[in-house]
Amino acid sequence: MTDHAVVIAGGGPTGMMLAAELTLAGIDVGIVERRTSQDLDGKRAGGLHSRTIEVLDQRGVEERFLSEGQAHPFVGYAGTFLDISDFPTRHNYILALWQSDFEHILAGWIGELGVPILRGREVVGFAQDDTGVDVEVSDGKSLRADYLVGCDGGRSVVRKAAGIDFPGWDPTSSYLIAEVEMDGEPEVGMRPEGGGIGPVNREEGGNPYGVVLLEKEIEHTAEPTMEDLTEALVAAYGTDYGAHSPTWVSRFTDMTRQAASYRKGRVLLAGDAAHVHGPQGGQGLNTGVQDAVNLGWKLAQVVNKTSPATLLDTYHAERHPVGARVLHNTMAQVALVRTDERSKALRDTMLELLGLDEPRKRIAAMISGLDIHYDLGEGHPLLGRRMPDLDLQTADGPTRVFTLLHDARPLLLNLGEPGDFDISPWANRVRLLDARHDGVWELPVLGEVAAPPAVLIRPDGHVAWAGDLTDPELPQALETWFGAATPA
Repeated sequence: MTDHAVVIAGGGPTGMMLAAELTLAGIDVGIVERRTSQDLDGKRAGGLHSRTIEVLDQRGVEERFLSEGQAHPFVGYAGTFLDISDFPTRHNYILALWQSDFEHILAGWIGELGVPILRGREVVGFAQDDTGVDVEVSDGKSLRADYLVGCDGGRSVVRKAAGIDFPGWDPTSSYLIAEVEMDGEPEVGMRPEGGGIGPVNREEGGNPYGVVLLEKEIEHTAEPTMEDLTEALVAAYGTDYGAHSPTWVSRFTDMTRQAASYRKGRVLLAGDAAHVHGPQGGQGLNTGVQDAVNLGWKLAQVVNKTSPATLLDTYHAERHPVGARVLHNTMAQVALVRTDERSKALRDTMLELLGLDEPRKRIAAMISGLDIHYDLGEGHPLLGRRMPDLDLQTADGPTRVFTLLHDARPLLLNLGEPGDFDISPWANRVRLLDARHDGVWELPVLGEVAAPPAVLIRPDGHVAWAGDLTDPELPQALETWFGAATPA
């Protein structure tokens, strides 16, 4: 007997998003979270990228976040801003929203879904066998689950206990990050080497200020102090601006590592447990949330025995390359913001290129997550890419593609003539809908693509198949992604 079908170690953004996805799919899930409340020791990440907002839109909860943040029509790359206001998405902006606020809103949603969170406890180990996982909790109790997912951060206990290697690169830079009061008027804005000073309340300005500053030393044995911050301010600006009364002081580095495997038997990794990197481009939280949305429906289908456990192999196959690309582009950004003359020359060259449309679109689509392409083989340009949020006309009236994904179920969308495809062997899992769309189909970077007669859309919003309903590969795609045909 299991306590939960899935136990998630860690109740941060990745863990909560995964819990929501599993719950929408009818899976009993429990979160084990070290913190006694959802409060953070600092505001952490500061923005949601386009694809993350699209994912929240696919579940019908995006307005909860949009109403609390500020939209800006650009993404950051190596200290410069790239305009994305011409991108083919309803969410062609970054949403300035602190991680602390994002987590509170997300926690409210999963609370409505009834997800239990065991607070003030941590997963400290586990033992897995052929039928499940015994999860050891810091309070001395044990939980039995079908699967365990480590969303427990860069120092992941789950990853270490699973014996999964975490190769990569040691840090080359260390930054202080803090929230403080200042008696003086600081120089607000970004610094050439990264970081800078800005008001915590972006609308009102003024105190308190968020500060991010490069440190001289990379290695540290003690926690950062207000004295460290004062020294860093004086080194960077020649004054500490009368900084005092810190709400918190922390530090981060550009350490860059990725789990060798995102799965080992019945144990999986997502978010920072699977990949850590510098904060350049603000991609960490977003990548973790998107990990969760890729994994959730697959894990649900395996738990409820709709699909074989081999479906979980596609999680690593699809998300590991995405994580590797994030690591690669953050390392490139670290190199571009160095202040030696050769690095400055390289950065100037890169900025000149980014002034051209095609390089701007390529890099901005990568940072925003809109260009993600899972390798599902040869076929239509849509195959493996995010489905555009088209305006549709149906027998029940107008709707949008993302609205049809609110229940996190797969969708076979027929945009040609109503056909006679027999969906009944998958009818309890896949919805077939006839619809019409008037207008072009446009993808980021690729531009306009030919409209296929029909598309099979996974719960994560990516296209699993595109073609005509008479295509003999359609039943194969349905079976591959959503389980074997069953009698009507």
